[in-house]
Amino acid sequence: MREISLYYLLLYFCVNLLHLILSYYTFMIKQLLSYIYPIIISKKKSVVNGTLEVTWNNGELVLDSKNTNYSYGSLQRILRKGLKYIGYDRIKSYKSVLVLGVAGGSVIKTLLNEIKFSGKITGVEIDTEVINLANKYFKINELPQVEIVNQDAFEFILKTTTTYDLIIIDIFQDTKMPNFLFEEFFINKVNNHLNTNGFILFNTMVISEDDKLRNQKYKSMFGHDYSIRMYPKIEEHNEIFTIKKLR
Repeated sequence: MREISLYYLLLYFCVNLLHLILSYYTFMIKQLLSYIYPIIISKKKSVVNGTLEVTWNNGELVLDSKNTNYSYGSLQRILRKGLKYIGYDRIKSYKSVLVLGVAGGSVIKTLLNEIKFSGKITGVEIDTEVINLANKYFKINELPQVEIVNQDAFEFILKTTTTYDLIIIDIFQDTKMPNFLFEEFFINKVNNHLNTNGFILFNTMVISEDDKLRNQKYKSMFGHDYSIRMYPKIEEHNEIFTIKKLR
């Protein structure tokens, strides 16, 4: 009986070891092949964002909607540029960051891994399916200084009493941006939650002439208490704003 038990124990160990080896090599093969063509590993339907895909692309996992990148591809490069415009050393000295529109959490990873930000990060994401994918594939739920709130950004800004040193706004529904982001009421509410000498980093998409006019109007809505800069032609269709609260 003892020999039989040892046999099955050894068999169990070997099967699990083989499974781990196969999983590792499957992972590596997909990663390598993604330099030739994208490999979809998960495809989900979302009520908020339509089709969501997690894909191996050029050796890294990315989160995409039907028509645009949501995390870890061009979007991460765009927001990284915005953070560089603000200044890594300045951000590193901050205590609190609010991210409106988390998606897969690429900007959070930039803050933690590249800037070495050590303060509290609050991420607000309306789409439960996006949060599930971010947790499963990008391990956002394993980051101890990060709190993810499953809530509409507009509702969160109305209800929160917390102020922040940096507010990152990156809210899209595929290639569309909600109108409320550009309305004076929401802008003022966001400004009220920004600490003096803090920054807003706002990522927008400009595809049409109407989008250009919308952004020009947005820029004009900040008074003398703010220093606002607009950076056009970031990754072709994106335009980012950095807004500093002076007093």
